[in-house]
Amino acid sequence: MTGLLTPPDIHRICTAGNARLHEKLTPARMASGGLALPRPLVFTNGVFDILHRGHVTYLAAARALGASLVVGLNSDDSVRRLGKGSDRPINPQVDRALVIAALASVDAVLLFTEDTPCELIARIRPDIYVKGGDYDIDALPETQIVRGWGGQAYALPFADGYSTTALIARTRAAPC
Repeated sequence: MTGLLTPPDIHRICTAGNARLHEKLTPARMASGGLALPRPLVFTNGVFDILHRGHVTYLAAARALGASLVVGLNSDDSVRRLGKGSDRPINPQVDRALVIAALASVDAVLLFTEDTPCELIARIRPDIYVKGGDYDIDALPETQIVRGWGGQAYALPFADGYSTTALIARTRAAPC
């Protein structure tokens, strides 16, 4: 099931002091047939478990390709099915969504529970699909969906040395 955070989640994490975050996460951001955001709309997706420099620079570069950036965020269950480890995600989906939504480059965060964001992509119909350079963009089913309506897909350069998996491994290996 694809969707945004539920109203109880939003109420719990949003306060009067962060109305912009509430706007980025609320279901009111959805319009029939897609998001009511300026075009061209850029879409990317990922786990974004422990936010690091590679994530932030990647999202800023993705946003620079269009007028709006929507981030599809893997739900906790979806992350566990990705095979990243039995202890992943480290941060729960509500926390990951809030952190991603707080970035100036991000216009909306949508949670998806499927193994891929294909259903979500078909629903919001982005003009541009972006993944990191560690992916073969032409081999992704998401790319074929976006190109099916004339959209574009790009693999952005991968920031070597920045990986949540590697960061967790280094942290665990460090002496106490």
